[in-house]
Amino acid sequence: MSKVSYYTAEGLKKLRDELNALKDVERPKASQAIAEARDKGDLSENAEYDAAKEAQGLLEMRISKLEETLAGARLIDESQLDTSKALIHSTVKIKNQTNGAQMTYKLVAQSEADLKTGKISVDSPIGKGLLGKSVGEIAEVQVPNGIMKFDIVEITRE
Repeated sequence: MSKVSYYTAEGLKKLRDELNALKDVERPKASQAIAEARDKGDLSENAEYDAAKEAQGLLEMRISKLEETLAGARLIDESQLDTSKALIHSTVKIKNQTNGAQMTYKLVAQSEADLKTGKISVDSPIGKGLLGKSVGEIAEVQVPNGIMKFDIVEITRE
């Protein structure tokens, strides 16, 4: 059974576009590479053929994984979400109790996570620690070197 994941319209479109590109562009390229390698003669000693077959296998595995992800994908109606708590697609401003550093993260599905743009997965340690918290609460996050404590400063929806 596939795991249910929640996505924004933008994240879902990105997944579908990637799947379509793999099926419509990359799959024919892989088949062509195999055909060209097969035309070069003896398959038992043809490294090019073996490499093309392996690349095709990896491509098919990626297509299968994307199809499974999309089968469990659900679009979030953000107007129905509770804005008083940190939930998926919340933007949460936190303050590290140890050093006073403030950070702002948007909680997203694992496939949409991108730390450079401030998007962290709800499956990450910090994401798990923030889920369900309200402004003023303290999120305790288990990290490899102990427990980090964050004050929830602000929760918004964009």
